[in-house]
Amino acid sequence: MLDVKIKGTIGQLSIDATFTTEPGTVTALFGRSGSGKTSIVNMIAGLVRPHYGRIAINGEILFDSAHSIDKPPNKRGVGYVFQDNLLFPHLTVKGNLSYGYNLVPARERYLHLDEVVELLGLGDLLLRRSKTLSGGEKKRVALGRALLSNPCALLMDEPLTGLDVARKYEALPFIEKICRQVQLPIVYVSHDIDEVIRLSDQIALIDKGRTVLVGPIETVANHAEARLILGKNDPST
Repeated sequence: MLDVKIKGTIGQLSIDATFTTEPGTVTALFGRSGSGKTSIVNMIAGLVRPHYGRIAINGEILFDSAHSIDKPPNKRGVGYVFQDNLLFPHLTVKGNLSYGYNLVPARERYLHLDEVVELLGLGDLLLRRSKTLSGGEKKRVALGRALLSNPCALLMDEPLTGLDVARKYEALPFIEKICRQVQLPIVYVSHDIDEVIRLSDQIALIDKGRTVLVGPIETVANHAEARLILGKNDPST
């Protein structure tokens, strides 16, 4: 279980986020662009330090301001899929996939290269370099690399940003497979309600850095506060 209760300030934006994500479920951080969604996942990943609060995964404390605990990113056991993939251009697909995997002690691996290659349909791409891949293929490699770090939780920050409609629909089924088959707490950042409804179990509605509403999709997506924040009469349209 991923348990988040944090406060902090990024520039002019005050962050105040509280939510819990169970293993095998997806919590979508959903809100307008600039609402603080990426800042929240960066705090979970250890890239930005909250001022106050606590972050824990399966009872292991990653951050606790009251006890001066702040584990560095490489000690948190969190997989992160960034908006822009951040693949190593000098490595093949197999080299990118193996990078994090080789840093994990064998006894701590629960996912293996062959499993992830099959899960994400990467078998025909292993010898290619990232610069030769399509946008959708790069997303799949980025997902695979994050999974092969054998994380305790998975963060996905707008993973389909920048893809055209065809490439987005190419990548979505693979994200769905991960959500179904990998029993991790997953946090999925998006401002696209269609993605959120398709992939998520619960929504944390973010407005001006705050989690103003957390609950099942059908509850949050049709809530009056969600419609107000999104400036729509019906957030599902």
